[in-house]
Amino acid sequence: MELNLSPGHGEIRDAILKICARFDADYWLEKDHVGGFPSEFHQSLAEAGWLGICIPQEYGGTGLGISEAAVMMQAIAESGAGMSGASAVHMNIFGLHPVVAFGTEAQKRRMLPPLVAGRERACFAVTEPDTGLNTTQLKLRAQRRGDHYLLNGTKTFISTASCAEKMLILARTTPLEAVSGKTDGLSLFYTTIDRDRVETREIDKMGRKAVDTNQVFIDDLRVAADDRIGDEGKGFHYILHGMNAERILVAAEAVGLGRAALARAAQYARERVVFGRAIGKNQGVQHPLAECWMELEAAHLMMLEAARRFDGGENCGAQANAAKYLAGEACYKACQTAVMTHGGYGYAKEYHVERYLRESLIPRIAPISPQLILCFIAEKVLGLPKSY
Repeated sequence: MELNLSPGHGEIRDAILKICARFDADYWLEKDHVGGFPSEFHQSLAEAGWLGICIPQEYGGTGLGISEAAVMMQAIAESGAGMSGASAVHMNIFGLHPVVAFGTEAQKRRMLPPLVAGRERACFAVTEPDTGLNTTQLKLRAQRRGDHYLLNGTKTFISTASCAEKMLILARTTPLEAVSGKTDGLSLFYTTIDRDRVETREIDKMGRKAVDTNQVFIDDLRVAADDRIGDEGKGFHYILHGMNAERILVAAEAVGLGRAALARAAQYARERVVFGRAIGKNQGVQHPLAECWMELEAAHLMMLEAARRFDGGENCGAQANAAKYLAGEACYKACQTAVMTHGGYGYAKEYHVERYLRESLIPRIAPISPQLILCFIAEKVLGLPKSY
């Protein structure tokens, strides 16, 4: 089993880091302070052809796999862009997989090229205020009216909803009490956001101010039947195909962010002199940093194995979930250790590591909690009874 980066992966990493070098730590510090989508960064990746890394070539993409996408996303986060940079392009990588897998030829040719070219941005609208991760209980309704649907309801924690032109949205087309199975009755749509019918309210959050997160209120949004992806009532099954990919990418991003924090901490430990010696000479400083390196590398290897399985068409649920869990925990520890290594300076924004620590909570929380991953591994891998 070969888990090292191939020459092709190394070329992807080098190319991404070259683009990211134009957007230094001060760029992301400013974005963290004032907010605003990093359009310049997003467009630079679009112009270089990277936004469609997993989109088939016939629709303007590169046609590569999740392994290559993970290398790309890890490099973005590791460059110092962190989750702010990664989240700005994350949706492009996995979000429209249902369109690629289940859309008609006409839909693919209409929907995919504008996203790849950076002319359109998309948000992923699934979660709702009262359902959390219990997706089968979604309430936002889509009612058929001849050649279109009318959508009404609320979504929450929807990234980029205030600036995106398009929305991939999961809506209930059959009332929950009328479905035979709890995963039935949900339909998937990819449609234009009509700002007269869609209101967004940004959630003021702890970190990643450059990429907005919103509550979304939808009132009689007209969606053409041609914008429905696949069969009516089967949307839940379609989004499942992208979940393992998302976990793999989040794991890659978390490892990248942890590496960025670790690099700054190690540099500071080499240069900071107290009591006539570099603090990096002290084992009390060395050992926590060494532990962080090992844990990040272990998570990286699990992520690569999950990506290899995904691209090979193998079952990768356990590996994808384990990679997301291990990377999220290792990232958080690395960022926390980086702050503590800097001492009081770690609390100062100009040293960047406090921003990394705030952002490190994102891959711990989303898209699934550490506790639910532990439940999944206990049930699906160890054969223990379901606990929820």
